[in-house]
Amino acid sequence: MTTNVLFVSAEAAPFAKVGGLADVVGSLPQALRKLDIDARLILPHYGFISDEKYKIVPAFDFEFPRVTGVSDVYVFTTEYDGVPIYFVQAWPFFGNETSVYTEWNWDVPRYLFFNQVAMAVAWELKGREGWFPDVFHVHDWHTGLIPFLISESRRDPLWAQTASVVSIHNMAYQGDHTGGWLWQLGIAGRHHPELVSRGLTDNLLAMSIAYADMVSTVSPRYATEIQYPYMGYGLDELVRTRVSDLAGILNGLDVDYWNPATDPLLVSNYTADDFEERRLLNKREMQRESGLEVRDDIPMIGIVSRFVKQKGFDLALPALRRLLADTEVQFVALGTGEPDLEYQFWRLGKDFYWRAKVYQGFNAAIAQRIYAACDMFLMPSHFEPCGIGQMVAMRYGSLPVVRETGGLADTVQNYDNGAGDVGTGFVFQWEQPDAVLGTLRWAIDVYYTRKDVWRRMQRRAMQTEFSWEKSARAYADVYRRALEKHRGHMTVP
Repeated sequence: MTTNVLFVSAEAAPFAKVGGLADVVGSLPQALRKLDIDARLILPHYGFISDEKYKIVPAFDFEFPRVTGVSDVYVFTTEYDGVPIYFVQAWPFFGNETSVYTEWNWDVPRYLFFNQVAMAVAWELKGREGWFPDVFHVHDWHTGLIPFLISESRRDPLWAQTASVVSIHNMAYQGDHTGGWLWQLGIAGRHHPELVSRGLTDNLLAMSIAYADMVSTVSPRYATEIQYPYMGYGLDELVRTRVSDLAGILNGLDVDYWNPATDPLLVSNYTADDFEERRLLNKREMQRESGLEVRDDIPMIGIVSRFVKQKGFDLALPALRRLLADTEVQFVALGTGEPDLEYQFWRLGKDFYWRAKVYQGFNAAIAQRIYAACDMFLMPSHFEPCGIGQMVAMRYGSLPVVRETGGLADTVQNYDNGAGDVGTGFVFQWEQPDAVLGTLRWAIDVYYTRKDVWRRMQRRAMQTEFSWEKSARAYADVYRRALEKHRGHMTVP
C-alpha cells in the first residue's frame, strides 16, 4: 500500500531557495519516491519562478472563500526529478514577488493564506486526480498552522484519517505574535493546554509542535539541543512534552549534484582516488581568479555562507584578522547577509588583499569552486540545526573547522591528533574568538607538518556517506508512526 505524502513549504530548490530548508524539500521527496511513497510538493508560485525554465504549466483554478473574501486560486504544475509539484498563485498573495520573503507584516498574512489554500488544493486534487495525502509534511513556521487546521477538520472522516508531521529547520524563527491575523481570518481558538499555559496560542511554530502527530528536526544533536533553553528559544518546555514523538533525522545531500567527479563548474574534476593531483588545479585557478599568490603549499581557508550572527562570524572575524596578520595562509569567502558583517568581511578583504578575497552576494559557480579549492572550510556556528556546507566541503575534499553543535557535531569527526586514522575535520566547543583561532592554527600546523595525515583525512571525508537514502527511510518510519495514531496501528509501508 503506497503512502501519499504532501510536502508544504515556503522554499524548495531549485525553484525558491534562501537556506537549507530549500535543499531538504528539494531533495527528500525524490528519495522517498524510491521507497514507494508518493511524495508530492506544493509551493507558492513566486513571481521570480520561471515557468519556461521549469516547464510549469497551468493545472486548474478554483474560487477559495475565506472570512476576508473570495480569492481566485490558480494552480500550476510540473514534474521535477520525478516529483509532481504544484504551485499556487493568487492575487495579491503570490505571483509578483522578486524574493521569497518580504517584510514581516506582509509575510504573515500571505503564509497564513498559503496554509489554508494548501489544504484546499489537496481537496481539489482528490476530486480532479483521485489523489489525497495520507500525511501532510510541513516545514517551519511558514506552514505551522496546517496541523491545527487538520485537527479542527477531524469531524470529516477523510481529514480524521490524515496525519501531520512538522520538521523544524530553525527554532529561532517561530512566526510568533500572529494572533491578530488569526482572529481576522476567523481561525478557531487554539485551546491546547500546553499552548494556553505558556502563552503560545499565537505562535505558529509552537502550534505545529503541539498539534502535529510527529515532530522532526534536521539532525539528532539538534533534537536534543532544542529541549533546553539556549537552543529552544522559549519553546524548550513545549518540545519536552513531545519527546516521545520527536525524531532527529540528519539531512542528506544530493550526491549527484554535489559531485566533484562530474561538477561542470570546476576546472578539474576529481575523485577520492585521484584528488591529490587533480584537485590542486582548482586551487590554482581560485588563486588566480581571486588575485592571490599562486602557490600549492600555502593553506587556503574557505567560507560559503550567509553572513549572519548565527553562523558565528562574530567569533571568526577577530580570529581571521589575527591569523592573516601573522600566518602564511590564504582566505576566500562568499556570502551576503547582515550589513555590519558584510562590511567587516569587505574590510578584512581590503586590509589583507594579498592574502584574502571576499565575494559578496551569491554565485553558484564561485561557491562550488571554493569548495573544490580550499584546504579547510570554516563553520564556527553558534547553532546549526544541520548545515549543508560542511557536508559539501567534505565531499569536495576540504576539511571542516567547526564548532561542536547541531548537525556539525553529527557530521564532522574530530581529528584525534594522531596518525590520521580518525577524523574528517577539526572541532572546537567554546564560543570564543580564541577557540576559532586556536583550532585554525592547529589545522594549519597539521597541514604543514603532517601531509600524509591530511591526505588520509581528506580521503575519508570524501568517502563519507551523505546520500538521502538512510534519511528517507527514517522519514518513512516517522510517517508510519504518525499514521498509526489515526488508523489503529494498521500496517503502513
